[in-house]
Amino acid sequence: MQAYGALVYSAFGSVNGFAETMVKACPLLLAGLGVTVAFRARFWNIGAEGQIYAGGIMAAVVGIYITGLPAVVHLPLTVLAGAVGGALWGLVPGYLKARLKVNEVITTLMLNYVIILLAGYLIHGPMRDRASGITISPQLLQTAWLPTVIPRTRFHAGILLALALAVVVYWLLERTVLGFQIRTVGENERAARVAGVRVGRTIILTMIVSGALAGLAGAAEVAGLQHRLVDEFSPGYGFLAVAVALLGNLHPIGVVFASVLFAALLNGADAMQRAASVPVPVIFVIEGLVIVLVSARFFRQRSG
Repeated sequence: MQAYGALVYSAFGSVNGFAETMVKACPLLLAGLGVTVAFRARFWNIGAEGQIYAGGIMAAVVGIYITGLPAVVHLPLTVLAGAVGGALWGLVPGYLKARLKVNEVITTLMLNYVIILLAGYLIHGPMRDRASGITISPQLLQTAWLPTVIPRTRFHAGILLALALAVVVYWLLERTVLGFQIRTVGENERAARVAGVRVGRTIILTMIVSGALAGLAGAAEVAGLQHRLVDEFSPGYGFLAVAVALLGNLHPIGVVFASVLFAALLNGADAMQRAASVPVPVIFVIEGLVIVLVSARFFRQRSG
């Protein structure tokens, strides 16, 4: 109980602890929403990690190399660039699935490593900040930084954007024609074809939206937290987002709570170790058990 008490207090017991939890929840929420959209169409997008990196790279390029713009223009352009980067990286497996019937699990998974290695090449090569002496990019111009919302913390505006997008994704899935098509394709592709839904087009649009949401997670990390492109700026958020989406039962509001839960686990791991000598890997065991149990329940429901 002492260990769990330390975890909860570290995650929510102070303004700074709460802010750090939400900082970690932000990319999990955005990427989890992206995975949710794809999974609702039965497109098994395992590539959110790569889409996060694509968004981060594009946001960094715009934030560093486009100069002379006021913040009111530069910041939205940087965030939009992140969404475009993720959307383009999501479009590739979406197109391959829709037109060539290529298995999306393989393509999305493999594309992760392509873009992660590309990010490493850019940081060690063309985008390296030679003046710093270490392998990082130059700092984004301050006009491209997401503003801090809570003073003296790292709680940035990207977190509020993520929460707002959860509502937007709910509206998209439940109240729009595209959302109806996504849900129909996910429930029964053959019936969707009979009903006149253009399945291939729906899959491509689904992956554009899914990739854009994950790309925004990358943009939020670069523009709101790191303020530059660094190696491994996403410590596996895209992979953990799959568990977040499943635990949230592929519902945007459920994904909000699931992302906060996983963020609290990540944020409270060190506090558990200090308070009760509980090794940090225990947190990863808990996360793994949650993933296994939720995945089993999800796929049993889908097969039933």
